[in-house]
Amino acid sequence: MIRHGGLIALRLGGVWRGALIEGASGVGKSDLALRALDQGFRLVADDRVVTFAAGGRLYGRAPETLAGLIEVRGLGVVAAAAVSFAEVALVVRCVEAPEGVERLPESRFERISGVDVPVFDLWPREPAAPAKIRRMMQSLGVQS
Repeated sequence: MIRHGGLIALRLGGVWRGALIEGASGVGKSDLALRALDQGFRLVADDRVVTFAAGGRLYGRAPETLAGLIEVRGLGVVAAAAVSFAEVALVVRCVEAPEGVERLPESRFERISGVDVPVFDLWPREPAAPAKIRRMMQSLGVQS
């Protein structure tokens, strides 16, 4: 299944685990991914993510034509160091404004290809957004 969004990953517990970043066009998904890359994440996919289930887990990769590429608004599409695929540990839903993020949210999940994946809302333009993704992964027991 192809999903509109990006996938960034960290090498945790010996495997690449990622955050699937989704949201409306122009909300800042690629900008968030770019800032996360500067904080130690690696690109898996930008704009489109091919998701698939295997062994009860969800994985994602870039379509071949987009592998290793990320859109940088105002610059264009540029090459980035990337990993070929990663387990999808969580979904980050980008919201339009900080008021759209619950202070203490209830746990939510989305079933993707038969796998329940935790979902978190995040304002992507917040300076701490990449650090929050790392903390979200840690809160799920996904440790480095």
